[in-house]
Amino acid sequence: MADVKLLDCTLRDGGYINDWHWGLGSARRIIQSLTRAGTDIVEVGFLRNVDGYDPDVTVCNTIEELNRLLPPESQRGHTIYSGMAMRSNYDISKLSPYDGHGIEVIRITAHDYDIRDGMDFAREVKARGYKLSINPINIMGYADKDLLWIFDQVNAIHPWQFSIVDTFGSMRRRDLERIVSLADHNLAPDIRLGLHLHENMALSFCLAQEFLDKPLLRDKTVDGSLNGMGRTPGNLPIELVADYCNENLNTHYDLDEIMDAIQDHIAPIKGESAWGYSPAYFLSARFNLHRNYAEHYLHKGDLTNRDINHLLAAIAPGKKTAFDAAYADKLYTEYKNRRIDDEAALAALHTAFAGKRVLILAPGATLAADEGRIIKSCSSGDSFVSPQDNFVCCISAKWLSKKKWKTFASSKKNRTFASRLLSQKDKHLIHSELIFHCPG
Repeated sequence: MADVKLLDCTLRDGGYINDWHWGLGSARRIIQSLTRAGTDIVEVGFLRNVDGYDPDVTVCNTIEELNRLLPPESQRGHTIYSGMAMRSNYDISKLSPYDGHGIEVIRITAHDYDIRDGMDFAREVKARGYKLSINPINIMGYADKDLLWIFDQVNAIHPWQFSIVDTFGSMRRRDLERIVSLADHNLAPDIRLGLHLHENMALSFCLAQEFLDKPLLRDKTVDGSLNGMGRTPGNLPIELVADYCNENLNTHYDLDEIMDAIQDHIAPIKGESAWGYSPAYFLSARFNLHRNYAEHYLHKGDLTNRDINHLLAAIAPGKKTAFDAAYADKLYTEYKNRRIDDEAALAALHTAFAGKRVLILAPGATLAADEGRIIKSCSSGDSFVSPQDNFVCCISAKWLSKKKWKTFASSKKNRTFASRLLSQKDKHLIHSELIFHCPG
């Protein structure tokens, strides 16, 4: 029967939520809880080019700094410890050779555009005596022929493990079947096969079960994090897969220890910085995109889920893997211009407002302050305040007939206020100038 290991990546991948600022004591206690739970591999952080050493942060320059997080050797049981390094942001010359103690596994990663350099980086890690795991970013971005090239390179390096990393959470069952089959039939049989999943489509636990149930020619490793903590939408929750292994694979992970770690260290963070499934990240996974595109469009504040779907669908293949803010904004502008043709409306307003003074009051606290009251009182027109629509309006009766007002009021945002104004006896407030308090 194949050997199955669970790897917890909370302190590394979960750190995207809290900027890896765990606090030295909390990080150590999380590692201790996971160790007592019998977690096979605990990933304690990133190796990166950073300025100085902060013991409260799980991103370090050297393996010696990360090793300070580990429990005494007498308390480690069968757990081994790992760190991760990305080729593009770590100087491999800083990595000391493995001395038989501390972190034993180094997982390396690289993008598709620097995968060749990533393989050289992997060779350097292995030459230093560590158990090497090769984890290419976004396995879903490779065609089958490119995967076969990668497997040839991996076989030549002969690492301890190769990992299937679904970086953008776009993997479906048919994708898992295809990629696992390719890996199992083309990698040397003594190379472990790992699986790292994200929750964009809420499929991580389903895919993990399918992977664990597959009769492969090799040993397996599945990644997870406490409560699925990770950059939105998060990772596979390790407590789910640990329970599945206990029920089906005769393992004995201590769920009490895992639950304690979640309650004591993860739940308070989730109360402030939630992660989990959301429609926008599902859409980014649907098109196998860097998640920053979804985040970028969400922050615009004026896009529906339908809009985001159409924008993400328009991203060119060559722009998918690495986020390009300028390119995303270009698509946004083009989409908005195409979606809303307001030339006729602008021309009508220009004609209507010709020769009139227009005061635009932007939303904000100053409108209720002395300054705002002075501005409103100094205007020559009366104003009607709508408490429901957050809207102030004075309109010239000379140009705004009932028919024109209805046309003006056809905007969804203005419709309720307009109909109310027209139906009220206070229509006489329509006066000599226009004042908009633009809804926020």
